Amino acid sequence: MAEPIQAITLPAAQHPQQEGQWLAASLQQWLDHEFLPEPVNQIIAERAAQVFVRQRMEGENDLGSLVIAIVTEMQAFDFSKSFYSEFAIANAVSDLLLGSLGIDHCCGQ
Repeated sequence: MAEPIQAITLPAAQHPQQEGQWLAASLQQWLDHEFLPEPVNQIIAERAAQVFVRQRMEGENDLGSLVIAIVTEMQAFDFSKSFYSEFAIANAVSDLLLGSLGIDHCCGQ
């Protein structure tokens, strides 16, 4: 039987606003690098960071739950002027957070 994937828990938020600023800047940089730099990328990054900060301020530290919250809340965002979707954004946030923790997100490692 396959082993379940271990939950990844972020350290408790000490400065959630600073985390949000870092996430917004990092996500926008990622978005601009992946396809084309577009003004909507900043809006997307700021919206995802808002969701993240609110969840962290409410005490959420589980990475999986944070990703689900971003997917759920970004479904209301109009992605018609973007190459991205709520799933791509949530996955990018997950990768950025894993990288900030020093966890390799490639190939299931």
